[in-house]
Amino acid sequence: MTYSAVNTIWVLVGAALVFFMQAGFAMCEAGFTRAKNTGNILMKNLMDFCIGTPVFWLVGFGIMFGGSGAFIGGFDPLVLGDYSSILPSGVPLAAFLIFQTVFCATAATIVSGAMAERTKFVSYCIYSLMISLVIYPISGHWIWGGGWLSQLGFHDFAGSTAVHMVGGTAALVGAKILGPRIGKYDKKGNPRAILGHNLPIAALGVFILWFCWFGFNGCSTVAMDSDAAIVSAGNIFCTTNMSAAVATVTAMLFTWIRFKKPDVSMTFNATLGGLVAVTAGCDMVSIGGAAIIGIFAGIALPLAVEFFDKVVKIDDPVGAISVHGVCGAMGTILTGFLSVDQGLLYGHGASFLGVQALGVVSVIAWVVVTMTVVFTVIKHTIGLRASEQEEIEGLDPTEHGLATAYAGFAITETVASTASETAVAPVAAAMDEAVPVQVRKAATTPASDVKLSKVTIVCNASRFEALKATMAKIGVTGMTVAQVQGCGVQKGKTEYYRGVPMTLNLLPKLQVDIVVSKVPVSKVIEAAQKALYTGHIGDGKIFVYDVEQVVRVRTGETGFDALQGDE
Repeated sequence: MTYSAVNTIWVLVGAALVFFMQAGFAMCEAGFTRAKNTGNILMKNLMDFCIGTPVFWLVGFGIMFGGSGAFIGGFDPLVLGDYSSILPSGVPLAAFLIFQTVFCATAATIVSGAMAERTKFVSYCIYSLMISLVIYPISGHWIWGGGWLSQLGFHDFAGSTAVHMVGGTAALVGAKILGPRIGKYDKKGNPRAILGHNLPIAALGVFILWFCWFGFNGCSTVAMDSDAAIVSAGNIFCTTNMSAAVATVTAMLFTWIRFKKPDVSMTFNATLGGLVAVTAGCDMVSIGGAAIIGIFAGIALPLAVEFFDKVVKIDDPVGAISVHGVCGAMGTILTGFLSVDQGLLYGHGASFLGVQALGVVSVIAWVVVTMTVVFTVIKHTIGLRASEQEEIEGLDPTEHGLATAYAGFAITETVASTASETAVAPVAAAMDEAVPVQVRKAATTPASDVKLSKVTIVCNASRFEALKATMAKIGVTGMTVAQVQGCGVQKGKTEYYRGVPMTLNLLPKLQVDIVVSKVPVSKVIEAAQKALYTGHIGDGKIFVYDVEQVVRVRTGETGFDALQGDE
């Protein structure tokens, strides 16, 4: 066989770009989840690729490409067979193997975001092994390996269905069996917002994925040695980019109208949804067709996120089901409408559209059945979900012994002062004129009507929700919470990094300040002890102080009156 340098380089560049998508997924998922699970998310994205690489080499590649059977390829451990009939022109087997390996890892890593913050690490690793070993390769054979869907004329150029919908459907099954995160839904079943901790990182992930998608779609031509291949690659780059951009703008406008303000996280998701949707037909649709796909993705994405969150009540922290499952299926079917050469809207009849729909339904059915078996077996053997205590504390410390993914940094919100020195005097003068004289004088008079006490509680962040609920039960709802660092006389506990012991002199804590009057201090202390007690070192401390005065800034009320509505 004569090898083509330009084709081989093109395939290897594509493999490198698709591999780097793991970084994009890792950043997106970490940013959209809470800081206490960051290390766990990064580990899962890493292990998807590192587990998938050897098992796809040992078994998966052979199942996908090792034969021409309708439903399965063959069994070829270590990829030792003759694949010359399916190799791209001038591309060696090793280059094609790594190109297909990174696509397999992409399908696997989609699931980690939907199951984030409550899945056992070992259980996730077993899932990752199974999808790369058997589940993805079999449906992949149907589509790309000469299987029955390929024989019918099903078209999925770079993987809207073969990669993304497989991952999105697996994410749906996993998240459903796993159940929602603690606190995601109230007693009436209404969803609560659980904010991601780092939108800049999530945004970086989106841009990385968008960049890498040019390799995901563009390099799937697996050739650059002819005029036709060069033109095709240019068109694919344009359709890929157009769908993503239009989907982003559409989602921004849609959420702006729907929620009165443009939603940041859903707009990020819509970018990825537009990329996923156009992937099936990026080689068959026009640039205008790609824009239409982007419009559909930009509207479908936020509606799908709300549907799963509010109607079906499946907790998907990063929107993976909607991005990859819904947009993947939709984009594959839209190809049946918008394909220039075979699409219904171009006068080519409904046959191609029917094959596209059949392929989507068949692959969904395959993944639902197989992943239900996998996750159910895991659930009833080693267990799928982390314990309640582990979930509350975070999977970083409980699964990996990682005190924090942000050592030396406190994850807090700050408000920067932008007032200039020249603006301070006029503002102060205006306030001085607006506040009644008797109010300003009252602020200097000690409160003597009711005794005021300040209770300061230093505790672990994992116990805050329990503390807040307990305080509410005894009638205390006003509190000030700050993230702090500190230690007692023990100088912190010993943790390990790369097997080397290290002493954490300053541990992350929450400081909760409560000023009480009507509620007895003894009752507050007793309730706080019950809420915070675990029996382990570091449960926290409670400090009690006398309060000389309290002034409500807005009204000038003092003492007990100033606390009304805050306590």
